[in-house]
Amino acid sequence: MELKGFKQSGHFPSLLSAFLYFDVSFMIWVLCGAVSLYITQDFGLTDSQKATMVALPLLGGAILRIPMGILSDRIGCKKTGIIGMIITILPLLWGWLGGSSLSELHAIGLLLGVAGASFGVALPLAGRWYPPQYQGMAMGIAGAGNSGTAIATFFGPKIAEMYGWHSVFGIAIIPLLLILISFSLMAKDSPNQPEPKKLSEYLSVFRYSDTWWFCLFYAITFGGFSGLASYLGIFFYDIYGDKAMAGGLSMIQIGYLVTVTVIAGSLFRPIGGYIADRIGGMKFLQYLFACISICSFLVTLMPSSFLVMLMITSVMMACLGMGNGSVFQIVPQRFKDEIGVITGIVGAAGGFGGFLLPNYILGPLKQATGSHVAGFITLACIGLVVTLVFYSVSRSWKKSWATVESGVKF
Repeated sequence: MELKGFKQSGHFPSLLSAFLYFDVSFMIWVLCGAVSLYITQDFGLTDSQKATMVALPLLGGAILRIPMGILSDRIGCKKTGIIGMIITILPLLWGWLGGSSLSELHAIGLLLGVAGASFGVALPLAGRWYPPQYQGMAMGIAGAGNSGTAIATFFGPKIAEMYGWHSVFGIAIIPLLLILISFSLMAKDSPNQPEPKKLSEYLSVFRYSDTWWFCLFYAITFGGFSGLASYLGIFFYDIYGDKAMAGGLSMIQIGYLVTVTVIAGSLFRPIGGYIADRIGGMKFLQYLFACISICSFLVTLMPSSFLVMLMITSVMMACLGMGNGSVFQIVPQRFKDEIGVITGIVGAAGGFGGFLLPNYILGPLKQATGSHVAGFITLACIGLVVTLVFYSVSRSWKKSWATVESGVKF
């Protein structure tokens, strides 16, 4: 693939705008997870309550992604993105000036889902500007905005340590306003923007089995990435924190560990899209699902060295990130005319996956067994089953709709 051809084929200011919008939105979306250890100190939460607290923003994002995707198709990605960022200011103000009770915190978390719903806007904004042979790369670059998670996990604990966790929400308003201004000036809707349709026509994609398969596979890749990004701080601190062992890591140091894993997942997302463009998204995803399952099993060994655990979780997050890019190398090829709504639907499934992972698997199993082993064994088994299912489904896709006529590799 020639980078020159990629640059000339689309609209770089819109691609950059999509990345920045997704980046700041992702940073805000995971704030509860980034400062979870400080919130836990204030409220004295159980293992299940910790998981719920970090999972609620993921649920909010999942619920709102479909309407945001539909709105992107109806009024355009630029207007939808501006509306989304303006609304996101409200929960940040609430978290800064309020959030004194657990119920308030839960409500703030759900409202932060507006930021997570940016997925249904940023990816169509970028993807519509680029031809099929560059979809993996374009979607990967825009999707690399999930690196905003690393910003949250790196700076969030530091700010919370110095000024309190409420201040983290207030300070986050500053970059949001800056991105809102730049997005308003640089972003431009593609001339390939589809004509508005009736709501029933948008939802007709639910009739296709491929829609549900994409939802399942993205629930594993993006759900795994977002769920672990929100929960790994709790996980690392339980095992290697200064309350778990003498000479253990501080909460700020735990934030650094989570940042490394998140950076691995974020940086490798565009790489995953690039590789998918070169060798085919279906073939690459097969390898990635298998690797994710293996890494999950390795986590259950619970190595005494946090560096070994960091290496395992970083490889796992990198595979999840590349999986995200690979899934969205395939999706636009199957649903060319419904990219906004299908992005919202598949993205919603990813958000639900992120919500279910900590809230229904990792947190409850930790509370029930007293160990994180059971949760990661369950995750590994799910990964193994999905690897086998994906192999079967992708063979069917290659026979039905995946062709090489457009120069796209599957």
